[in-house]
Amino acid sequence: MNISNNIASIGAHQTLLNTSANNIANSNTDAYVPKDTRISNSAGSVVANTRLSDNTGSSKSQTNIAKEIPDLIVAQDTTALNVSAIKTEDEMLGALLDMKA
Repeated sequence: MNISNNIASIGAHQTLLNTSANNIANSNTDAYVPKDTRISNSAGSVVANTRLSDNTGSSKSQTNIAKEIPDLIVAQDTTALNVSAIKTEDEMLGALLDMKA
């Protein structure tokens, strides 16, 4: 078990949440080009890579709310799973220490 992977995943999904929140907040800003965050596995750790989405040249905001809402749900659920894994590992380590004492 490795808590650092869970923490890295939580951090990466926090970046996804921040990006989606910023895109939604600017959904009414003229000519706004949203950012896109991709979560990937790099060298055994979870990382977030953020880049500008493709610019269509529209004078209106290019934010796609239908994409942003599922991203928020995925980030929320993944964070909850990682927190649960960290709690379980903490309980297991506590039980091992109690047995050793």
